[in-house]
Amino acid sequence: MPLLRIQTNVTLDQASRSTLAALASQRAAELLGKNESYVMVSVETGLTMLFSGNHRPLAYLELKSAELPAGKTRELSAGLCNLIHAELGIAADRVFIEFADVARGMWGWNNTTLER
Repeated sequence: MPLLRIQTNVTLDQASRSTLAALASQRAAELLGKNESYVMVSVETGLTMLFSGNHRPLAYLELKSAELPAGKTRELSAGLCNLIHAELGIAADRVFIEFADVARGMWGWNNTTLER
């Protein structure tokens, strides 16, 4: 179950947040080669955030997934930075992404865990 969390200081209305969430869900599933029915996305906008001493538009993303391929993090970074730039106009050098490979037994879902 991939989880993509997007936090930004850019303010979006509800419709724009929903659109971003839908596009991010599709992109995460595509980049990870996973079925979108398992992808969860959280979008938080209008936050007070500072980077490099200023409040220019920026974003912080977290991508967590069981079996996250460490060898694909550069590709994942490029794909997610491109999405954020296309949808929010934020330059890639103002986007930070934290990748986390979560053990299957550490994801709870449907009264159990993802451990096989």
